Amino acid sequence: MGDAGPAAHELVAGRYRLQEVVHSEVNCVCWYGEDIEYARPRLLTQTRLPPDPSPGRAGRAAARIVYTSEVMGLRCPGSVAGVIDVVEESGNLWTVVEWIDGMPLGEFLHQYGALDHVRAARIGLDLLDVLESAHGQGLVHGELSLGQVFARDQGGVVVTGYGLAGAVPTARIGAPAYASPEQAGGGSYGSPADLWALGALLYTMTEGRPPFRDRGHPEATLKSIGRLPVAGPRRAGPLGRIVQGLLRKDSRERLTGPVVRDALVRIVDDASATVRTAVVPPEPSAHRLAAVVGRVRDRRNLGRVTLVGAAVAAVAVTVTALAATGDSSGVDSSVSGAAASHTGPRLPTGDGGANGGANGDGGGVRTPAPGTEGSTTGSSAAPSSAPPLSPSATPTPSATGALPAGFRLYTASEGFAVALPEGWRRLSTDRAEDRSYRVVFGADGDPRNLAVTYSTRVGSDPVAVWRDTVEPTLRQADGYDRVGAIRATTYQGRRAADMEWVEESGTTRVRTFGRGFLIGGGEGFSLRWTAPDADWATAGNRQALKTFLATFRGLPD
Repeated sequence: MGDAGPAAHELVAGRYRLQEVVHSEVNCVCWYGEDIEYARPRLLTQTRLPPDPSPGRAGRAAARIVYTSEVMGLRCPGSVAGVIDVVEESGNLWTVVEWIDGMPLGEFLHQYGALDHVRAARIGLDLLDVLESAHGQGLVHGELSLGQVFARDQGGVVVTGYGLAGAVPTARIGAPAYASPEQAGGGSYGSPADLWALGALLYTMTEGRPPFRDRGHPEATLKSIGRLPVAGPRRAGPLGRIVQGLLRKDSRERLTGPVVRDALVRIVDDASATVRTAVVPPEPSAHRLAAVVGRVRDRRNLGRVTLVGAAVAAVAVTVTALAATGDSSGVDSSVSGAAASHTGPRLPTGDGGANGGANGDGGGVRTPAPGTEGSTTGSSAAPSSAPPLSPSATPTPSATGALPAGFRLYTASEGFAVALPEGWRRLSTDRAEDRSYRVVFGADGDPRNLAVTYSTRVGSDPVAVWRDTVEPTLRQADGYDRVGAIRATTYQGRRAADMEWVEESGTTRVRTFGRGFLIGGGEGFSLRWTAPDADWATAGNRQALKTFLATFRGLPD
């Protein structure tokens, strides 16, 4: 893999295909990946080993990781990532774990901002459950950090990284800013080190930064932990005293697990009802939800109404605040008011996918019906050689607000939601007898558009559907040319495929990024983002694509 390190689409151990980086720390990188042997999504943690590791170090680390995973899996089922494999390759130790339906806490905070003290307390309780179970077995995590805690889409947390401590001869492998003073000083440590890390995480969740900043070099960061005082938290509210009690330099003076538990439970019990009323849209906006459901026609399964309501509510609380919008631009229902960040989803139930229409649907989503393809639009542009617009390379939503400036949440009667640029509206809607549909969004004067497609009959291989179903029809378009290869990917635990192409739309050459994904039961979603080829790679287009993929949540009609 060389000095540049592994890259997307490379194989690890000839079996695990890397997709995109989820989270990075000093000496650890977490990747989304795919187990091509079993066609299953995985998470891979890459730990860089020292240039000349001591004999057997990697083997001992692998055995320790597997052992602790087995023990913790029995003690905390569903709350500790199950280890599939541990591989040493090209100077890296790769820990392969089961797919987690969520996102690293660090990525969540980066996208959506700091949490209120009640939500932080809930996460703290979930973490404490895991830590105390491990301590009861004599197991210390030693590497707890934002990258080792995943916030699940459906609530709760999953902890990764057990057994990783000691894999390299440093005080801290991944995140020096979360090392306890005894670790920072190179001394022996035990369960109080994990409680320090818990305090540091609570501090970060509420303050938006760790108690000790990363100084760019692990050694400098560790020295500051040992020498500098802890700045008192200012936004932690009732959590402040708990955080200060956990961040005592002398491990013997730190609060114990039972004391912390009692305090966190008290905060949740005393404040959660008040906080929910204040920061979450009316619970769960029963009147608003009724309006959404009332517009949904021909629902054969009343259970799906509940699912649609859950999807709408879940989108509402994935962000810190969402601008209120009305129906004047074709919005069926909008979530208004402020919604506090929570341990919720990184992405929708499925992600955005290739959208099709008469041209078909990429990523395994079939065309709803012949003739439903909406025309792409664009301004004058010449062919360009812009690189593929990879979602992983696009900017993330602001860490200080819910969405990038100029976006608001759109909730459709069909049962999906997505953040759209201000002023965008529904341009066209096509439906088929089998409940498939396609909705195209855009705005007057804006040459770009987004299409959302849902299909009830989906092929089992997203790449094959792009290649065999979609592309033959696309070739009939003027000036059609595919950009690069059709790329298999895994998106939030679902099989997906990406495809880009250019074609002529009137006098304009336009370019489209499509991602399609399967949701099971023969059903699938897709998104397709189309813009003039000449300005394809602009920051605004990259941000728009990233926002669509990060906020789309859909359930079939």
